[in-house]
Amino acid sequence: MPLLQIIPQIESNFLTVPEQKDKIYQFAPLDKYSFDKRLTIRLADLAFYFLILIVGTTIRFKTENEEHLESIVSSGHQPIYASWHDRIFLGTYFLRGRGITFLTSQSFDGEYIARFIQRLGYGAIRGSSTRGGSRALIEMIRKQKLGIPMGFTVDGPKGPRHVAKSGPVMVAKKTGDPILPFIITPKRSITANSWDKMIIPFPFTRATMTYGKPIFVPDDADDTVINEKLAELQASLDELVERTS
Repeated sequence: MPLLQIIPQIESNFLTVPEQKDKIYQFAPLDKYSFDKRLTIRLADLAFYFLILIVGTTIRFKTENEEHLESIVSSGHQPIYASWHDRIFLGTYFLRGRGITFLTSQSFDGEYIARFIQRLGYGAIRGSSTRGGSRALIEMIRKQKLGIPMGFTVDGPKGPRHVAKSGPVMVAKKTGDPILPFIITPKRSITANSWDKMIIPFPFTRATMTYGKPIFVPDDADDTVINEKLAELQASLDELVERTS
């Protein structure tokens, strides 16, 4: 059987998305790509999926400040998750299966990123800061209002490293839901040679998920208040990194 016929069967066996039938949880068609690129996307998708799943299952997690998440949920809100791009490896595993939705780029790389996070129970909204960004942010606001939590790697997709961008602040302003900063820190890890210096945990190590205090943004926030809340998010994530390093 041709490889491109076998791979969809593997996809159907391992795809684990939430009950919602929203298109953000479904694979996008690859019709616009050549045979070679379709094959590369599917193989990269499966490789990252299994890598995160296999390594993640060996990690022993503990959680700090979970009361911040509980306070958001008990008040009838949905969190807007926010972390640094270098913590995305373990973050993707720890928060799997919750229907959290992330922005993924409309590039070739964005195709396999969207697919492997969807396998882990995430949603993917397509866009970027340069292509489709405004439309994507509007869609994120709309989904958050429908009760689907959004997530941001706030210095992504290409940096500058550890400099927060305003996306989660705008979603918080428009929805009334708070931003929930978080950091996951493994005890033993290596650092990738990439712009974000991604932290990749050793198998069988311990890791700590640490939540920060929720950040609410008033619906009448002007530019001054938005900048203040962005600075608060920056300070919260910086403090979490310092505390857990």
